[in-house]
Amino acid sequence: MRQIHLMLVEAGLELVPPQIASHPAVKRNAERRGKKPLETLLDISVHKPAMAKLPKWYKRGRPDIAHGFLLLAQGSILNIEGLLRVHLYTFSGLYIEVDPSLRPPRDYRRFIGLMEQLLKVGRVPPDRPLMKVREEALKSVQRRIRPDVTVLLSEKGQPVKLREFGRIVLQHGTPLIMIGGFQRGDFEEETRSIADLTLSIYPKPLDTLTVTSRVLCSLESELLKW
Repeated sequence: MRQIHLMLVEAGLELVPPQIASHPAVKRNAERRGKKPLETLLDISVHKPAMAKLPKWYKRGRPDIAHGFLLLAQGSILNIEGLLRVHLYTFSGLYIEVDPSLRPPRDYRRFIGLMEQLLKVGRVPPDRPLMKVREEALKSVQRRIRPDVTVLLSEKGQPVKLREFGRIVLQHGTPLIMIGGFQRGDFEEETRSIADLTLSIYPKPLDTLTVTSRVLCSLESELLKW
């Protein structure tokens, strides 16, 4: 059976790192929520004053991007038809495996709580996990997926018309499509090095959710002929 793999890569999804845990902005947010600083999700909208000290801070602290990506992908026609597997790979080197039956919370506050639980415990829900997380190299994740082709979406890639994207990718039975999950900057060498094809559906940078929605529509149109 055909299986399409869609991965959000270098996603800005992580718990507050120890080096900024004592910053007033981090402590205030944790106290307000009744949590310890290291058990809260890094979020640039809350922690920006503290994040300047972090390496490549501009690619981190964007759980909202992962939230929107999961809502689009898990609710897509491809997923409903059993043709899609969704993955998250974070900027900090964590791999999150997503069950096709997961229905992400639409409420952002509930999503934040779910991700904090996942990154603390390693799986959610604990008894019948629909998401699991572990530290793993991106190349290792790719080897386990065993795609026929790995495609990276980047404005610097080979230009393709959106209506042709699905046809090109679906020439392969098990494609892996990678979409950036960060707010600005470029892909890391580790990410670029595993791509067989780097394609561009538009010559200027697009936000993650725009790319995700266009890619899903192109694949659905080509595969399901809708």
